[in-house]
Amino acid sequence: MSVDTVSMTGWGRTAPTTALRFRPRTYEEAAVAVTGRGPRGVVARGLGRSHGDAAQNAGGSVVDMTGLDRVHTIDTATGTVVCDAGVSLHRLMEVLLPLGWFLPVTPSTRYVTVGGAIGSDVHGRNHLTAGSFTRHVRSLELLTADGAVRTVLPGTTLFDATAGGLGLTGVVLSATLSLRPVATSLMTVVTERAADLDEALARLSATAGHLPYAAARIDLMARGKATGRAVLARGEHAPLDALPPRARHTPLVFRPAQLPAAPAYVPEGLLGRTSAALLAELRFRGAGAVRAGRLQRVSSFLHPLDALPGWNRLYGRGGFVHYRFAVGEGQEQTLHRVVRRLSLRRCPAFHAVLQRLGTGGPGWLSFPAPGWSLSFGLPAGLPGLARLLDRLDDEVAEAGGRVCLAQDARMRPETLAAMYPRLADFRALRAELDPDGAFRSDLSRRLSL
Repeated sequence: MSVDTVSMTGWGRTAPTTALRFRPRTYEEAAVAVTGRGPRGVVARGLGRSHGDAAQNAGGSVVDMTGLDRVHTIDTATGTVVCDAGVSLHRLMEVLLPLGWFLPVTPSTRYVTVGGAIGSDVHGRNHLTAGSFTRHVRSLELLTADGAVRTVLPGTTLFDATAGGLGLTGVVLSATLSLRPVATSLMTVVTERAADLDEALARLSATAGHLPYAAARIDLMARGKATGRAVLARGEHAPLDALPPRARHTPLVFRPAQLPAAPAYVPEGLLGRTSAALLAELRFRGAGAVRAGRLQRVSSFLHPLDALPGWNRLYGRGGFVHYRFAVGEGQEQTLHRVVRRLSLRRCPAFHAVLQRLGTGGPGWLSFPAPGWSLSFGLPAGLPGLARLLDRLDDEVAEAGGRVCLAQDARMRPETLAAMYPRLADFRALRAELDPDGAFRSDLSRRLSL
C-alpha cells in the first residue's frame, strides 16, 4: 500500500485541502488505513467526481479506493455482478455491454466508482422509472470503524444510512448489483424544443414513462417570453431491429467518443456570459422542432461531457460551483422563481439540466425525491455568488425541497435539517456505530453530520 500527502479538491476545483492518502490494493490494507487513522479521521475517495468536498479530509486521511477495481463474478442467470467498490461504471460498461447487460442507473458521468455511486446514491435521467442507484444494490460489504467487515442488506438501518451516506458509515469494499438486459449499445432518441419553462415542464410531464431516459437542457441566459426555454432529449435502449443491417453484426460494441483533453489553463472568460449565451443559442437553434427515432451511442446520450476529458477546467483556475436542488410536485412556481432570478442576472450556466424525479430511495440522506430537479454550474468567481446561492437555499427549503449534498461545497448547516427529515436518525446511528468519529470529511465537519 502506498502512502503520500496530497492536496485535493472535488470536481468543481474549489476549496483545496491536504490529507494523507492511502492507496490500498487489498481489503486488508484498507482495514489498516481505517484502523490506523489519525485524530482527524478518514474518508473513502473514488475518482473525485463529486463536485463538492464530500471526499476531502483536511489534515486527516483519505483512502483512495481506485486500486480495488476487480470485477469478481457476472451471473447471467440472475442478472447480477459482484465487484469491488473501486470499479468505475465505465469499466463495468466495458465488461457488461458486450454480454448484453447494462447498469439500471447511471449518472451524467460514467467515471464514478461503484462505492461513490452508493455513497452518493446517484440517479440518472431515468429516475422516474428506475429510481436511484442503491435501489439496485442487492448487498454490500462495509468496512466499519473497528476494522470489521459487515454484510449489509437492503431493508436494514445500516443500509439506509449508507445509501447516500457520503461515506460516513464506513468504507464500501464490494457490492452485488442487479443489471438490466439490453439488445444493443445504441439509444433511440427523440429531441424537441420547448419555447419556455412552462412548455418544458408540460412536455416532461406528458412523456412520463414513455422513453424513460428524459431531461431538458435549460437556457438560463434567455429572458422575457423565452425564459426557461429548453431542448428536451428522451431515449430508450434501441432494439436490434432498429439498427441498420450492417450494424446488427456487432450490436453491443462499446466505443465511447473521445475528444482531445482541455488545456491545463483556460481563461476564465471562455465560459463567461457571451460564450454561454452563444452556446445556448446554437444548441436551441440546432435542435430543430422535433427529431424522432435518431440512433445515438449510449455514451453520447447519457454521458456527453465525458467525451471531453477535464471539462471542469473550462471554467478556468477559479473552478465552479455546482448547484442541484429538488422540489416536489406542486412547487413549479419555485422553479419559475429560481430560473427567473438566474436569467435576470445573466448567470453563465454552462450545463443546466431539468428533469422529473420519481419515488425516493431508502437512503436517509439520499437526494432524489418525487418532483423536479434542476442542476447547473456557475463560475466560482461570479460576483455575489455566495449570497445568491444562500437565497436559493432558503427558497428551496421553504418549498419543502432539498439541495444535493454530494454536489455541495458551500451550504450552511442551519438549512440542512429542514431539507433532510431523517437527519436526526442518521446522526444517531453514526453516534452508535462510530462513537469516536472515525469517518469524517470536510463536508461532514462543515455541516455537522
